[in-house]
Amino acid sequence: MNTDKLLWIVMVLIAGAFLPIQAGLNSRLGKAGESPVHASTISFVVGAVALILYLVVTKQTVSWSGIKAAPVYLWIGGILGAFYVTVIILAFPKLGPGLTFGLVVAGQMIFSVLLEHFNVLVAQQQPISIGRIIGMLMVVIGVIIMKKF
Repeated sequence: MNTDKLLWIVMVLIAGAFLPIQAGLNSRLGKAGESPVHASTISFVVGAVALILYLVVTKQTVSWSGIKAAPVYLWIGGILGAFYVTVIILAFPKLGPGLTFGLVVAGQMIFSVLLEHFNVLVAQQQPISIGRIIGMLMVVIGVIIMKKF
């Protein structure tokens, strides 16, 4: 495995590890302000400010003509992100971090396999295989085991 790929694997693991921390922080902010939706909004505003600062410091460039030419449905990502963060803020105190993120991972695995199989929004098509089905089932079974025990 090359160094670049290893670096990205570590970065993705760290990003994944941050999700339950973010959920806990946002959930407590929602409880403190008595509004999960406001906590979600604050999370997005703080994130947007952080990204803007990063863009300014690193002098990133953008193709505005490319952004303008992009299909409108590509803008839905922000709505999906807002839905995700708000649902996690609401679910985290009710389900706990283990079950909440077990379900998140199960949902991600199932939908990722479908997107890859049908070649939707992915770089490479990957057909559904018995190994991939078994992997998804193992994740779902793990979530069920976590819930029962």
